[in-house]
Amino acid sequence: MNLAYYDIRHNMGRFLLTCLGLGLLLGVVLSMIGIYRGLVADALTISRTPAADIWVVESGSRGPFAESSRIPGDTREAIARIHGVTEAGSITYQSLETTYKAKKLRLYVVGYEPGRLGGPDKIVKGRAITRSHYEVIADRRTNLPIGEQLVLGRNTFTVVGLTDGQVSSGGDPVIYITLLDSQELQFELAPSAARREIARGNAQKSADLDTVNAVVARLTPQINPTIAAKAIQSWKHLAAMTQQEQENILLRSVVERARKQIGLFTVLLLIVSTVIIALIIYTMTMDKIREIATLKLIGAPDRTIIGLIVQQALAMGMIGFCFGALLIINIQDFFPRRVLLQAEDGLALAGVVMLVCVLASALGVRLALKVDPATALGG
Repeated sequence: MNLAYYDIRHNMGRFLLTCLGLGLLLGVVLSMIGIYRGLVADALTISRTPAADIWVVESGSRGPFAESSRIPGDTREAIARIHGVTEAGSITYQSLETTYKAKKLRLYVVGYEPGRLGGPDKIVKGRAITRSHYEVIADRRTNLPIGEQLVLGRNTFTVVGLTDGQVSSGGDPVIYITLLDSQELQFELAPSAARREIARGNAQKSADLDTVNAVVARLTPQINPTIAAKAIQSWKHLAAMTQQEQENILLRSVVERARKQIGLFTVLLLIVSTVIIALIIYTMTMDKIREIATLKLIGAPDRTIIGLIVQQALAMGMIGFCFGALLIINIQDFFPRRVLLQAEDGLALAGVVMLVCVLASALGVRLALKVDPATALGG
């Protein structure tokens, strides 16, 4: 006879409501883990899209994502002539806010040279950019349909293609435009600022616009990216890093604080879960004092009583975890930021929950073992 099963069946309603409440708490824990995974995935998406081996940026800079970087536009030609480089492309990155259908729309703009490295890795709908000016490839999260008109700066762009899963480290959806358009958008002075500079005798030259944030390059398999990066750094006015170094910088500068904060919050939630499970098990044990005393009176061994309490705690943990996991799986797409749920994270959390349930049941076990058998004979 399984005493835990019969006791749960006797109080099924209360037990399921308790599991539901615990499931909501564990669902929050699981969502925190998924949000962290999503932060990492978002931070690395833009850097991984070009599938580059080398990133060339301004000397003294750690790259276009961690801090400002501006290099001459003709740097690409110089990088393309290096031994072992098979492809190279110039890229600009910037965040901006525009208005779409009377609402503010925040975007992350990537400027690239069509036909070279730096563009979207896939187009799920529509076509690639074919004109030199005023065409856009947008991520689906922008909710911009094919053929839609979008005002960026002083010009109107047409959405010709859609990509998917392209977001910045801040969660803003990405749009791709040509390098010429992005340079004009990022580096050209506004009319009022241009008039001020002309009045000061510093008329802006068109060559000033030939600036990019980074140059990405792809190498032949025989070339070591680290050696190639060191060779470029010997030019003094440029800095270079491998793809892995760029990702490490992103994780340290963009995600590190969020990782610590989410990790601390997750640990606090697990501690709260442990306390709640312990109090629930203690309360359930208090409700069974007479029954436990009766078991002792008829000679039931301590392991039977311990098994009753521990099995109930484990059942509560497993059912609560399943409730929480199903909830988060079904609502993850409604979060404003990406929630990336991985099977290994779920299994690890399930193992932690089981361990927490065993530890939390210790309070109830201690109470049960101290019950006097004579309590069963009381009035």
